Amino acid sequence: MATSRTAQPHRAPVARAPMALTVLAAVAVVVPAVLLTGAVAAPVAGLSDPGVLVRWGLPVARAIHDVAAALTVGLLVLAATIIPETTTTNRRVTATRWASASAAVWVLAALAGLVLSFADISSTPLGDPTFATQFQSFVLSIEVLRVAAISLGLALVVAVGASVARRRGAMVALAALSVLAVLPLALAGHAAGSASHDTAVNSLAVHLVASVLWVGGLLGLVVLRPVLGKGLAVSVARYSTLAGWCFALVALSGIQNAWVRLGSLSALGSPYGLLVLGKVVALGVLGLAGLQQRRVVIGRMATDEGARALFARLAVVEVVVMGAAFGLATALSRSAPPVPDLVQSQADPVQALTGYAAPSRALRAGDWLTLWQVDWLWLTVAVVAVGLYLAGVLRLTRRGDSWPVLRTVSWVAGWLIFAWATNGAAGVYGRVQFSVHMTLHMTISMVAPILLVLAAPVTLALRTLKARPDKTLGPREILLGLVHSRFLRVLGNPVVAAGLFFGSLVVFYYSPLFELSLRTHTGHVLMVTHFLLTGYLFAWVLIGVDPGPPKWAPSLRLVILFATISFHAFFGVALTTGTTLLAPDFFEQLRLPWGPDLLVDQRNAGAVAWGVGEVPTVLLAMLVALSWVRSDAAETRRRDRQADRDDDAELKAYNARLAAAAARDKKPTSLPGD
Repeated sequence: MATSRTAQPHRAPVARAPMALTVLAAVAVVVPAVLLTGAVAAPVAGLSDPGVLVRWGLPVARAIHDVAAALTVGLLVLAATIIPETTTTNRRVTATRWASASAAVWVLAALAGLVLSFADISSTPLGDPTFATQFQSFVLSIEVLRVAAISLGLALVVAVGASVARRRGAMVALAALSVLAVLPLALAGHAAGSASHDTAVNSLAVHLVASVLWVGGLLGLVVLRPVLGKGLAVSVARYSTLAGWCFALVALSGIQNAWVRLGSLSALGSPYGLLVLGKVVALGVLGLAGLQQRRVVIGRMATDEGARALFARLAVVEVVVMGAAFGLATALSRSAPPVPDLVQSQADPVQALTGYAAPSRALRAGDWLTLWQVDWLWLTVAVVAVGLYLAGVLRLTRRGDSWPVLRTVSWVAGWLIFAWATNGAAGVYGRVQFSVHMTLHMTISMVAPILLVLAAPVTLALRTLKARPDKTLGPREILLGLVHSRFLRVLGNPVVAAGLFFGSLVVFYYSPLFELSLRTHTGHVLMVTHFLLTGYLFAWVLIGVDPGPPKWAPSLRLVILFATISFHAFFGVALTTGTTLLAPDFFEQLRLPWGPDLLVDQRNAGAVAWGVGEVPTVLLAMLVALSWVRSDAAETRRRDRQADRDDDAELKAYNARLAAAAARDKKPTSLPGD
């Protein structure tokens, strides 16, 4: 009788020492670093002291938290997209189970940090009899602690999910969720109160995600090295590409965030500046080590045992340096920067409400083209999107394939319009003036998406991205899985897409979400993301040429288009004729000296929503009609070719049926009694 030889993932050996070395390196660095900056010093006499346990426990808990979070993310990304599998191994499940264990440590460290942070903020010792009651009552009312609690909750879901996940799809979802759990932390610490709020939060979010992917991926490879066997070489090669992107993002976002906190080069001599220099040195060491891995090790790993041993030695050194960098980052988060956090003054209500300084005058006609305020997040998204598209076109050209120039022009134009909307006058005045906000909204949801859809980016990606022969999930496989997924089949239904496009518009403006997007940077980012995606989805189901769920007939798509735009027009009319101000608490507190009457401006916003939608609607209708004509022409050509092949068999059969019917009609009928 044959017996099963399936590997038992929970018995697979892993290297535990690198995890401990990374944590020890982080703690060993954070202790002298916080001593240097005075972050753990007792407060001066007369001020409340939460206790030495709180002052020292916070940086240690944060260091452990960061390492555990990075390892969790790294293991899940490796399991979902990098590790090759065979019929006799279960490496992905092994990686996922270890991710569950590290996520449990992440949760415990986050919980400890939450408790200690509340004690620190409230200056309440842990032994205070009222501490538990205060913690339960106020922990979620403090923004820094609230976002930490959200991150903790997501990490808990990851820990539970990773303990039972066995399918690759679940691993992909858990990897994405683990990255999402890191993002709320960008709203904590110095970034949350910075005068350059959006720049600080955006750069810190990019820095955190890139760091955990980079550090966690390498640490995960070192931990899983004993079970990867021959799959180590290809895993390291794939990780190396990811690490290169992460290194660039960490460096650029780190420079941007450090400049916001330092303010000048002279501040590098401060204790905070010395910690920044320490991170720069660590980054340089890691960059050199990564370069050495690429040049000397990776290409030889598949055939050279010595290269695999050299990789292990270099990787251990790297993870120790990474642990030290995490320790420096923890110390920085606990230290006062040279540029202090902004205390928002009630003298400037716009600054107090939004975190941004108010424009000094009313918007002029020329400002629509000349006024710019860089939003680094959206500008980077646009630049990267254009760069990747052009790289794909260049790859096609180099191998002798062609790509329509108009599609390239459409893609570049779409992102230029998006960049203008988010970085130009619409982005600046849209934070404080309803009519300009509506211009921003209509541009990113109705104008830019049409151009982006016409560029067929999915088709280009599928033609240029390389397929993986070992059935792991690379970018091409993930894209194909999404395109043919049940999820997209539902969203790709024109009725669903139209409902999301129009329904979310109504829900957004007639709910607290509108005010949330005006008051908070996170709400604004989510708003832009949502309306760009729903606009793209709506345009795609109508005129998209990329692969996906079957398209409806052009006639039905036109019905959906005109029905949706009719509702859209009703929305504009409702705003134009409305007598109740939306988001009144926000707009009434702005008190702009140059601002128009609030209700008049809201009615102008309704006119924008009604008027701006007309041109894109006509364009969409023309494109749907054009696809109708093209499909009819293609069907005619197909029938002509078929007729040439079978000597008009279909037409002859049709004529024969007509003749038979005519003969039956001419045949005399018998009357009753004949």
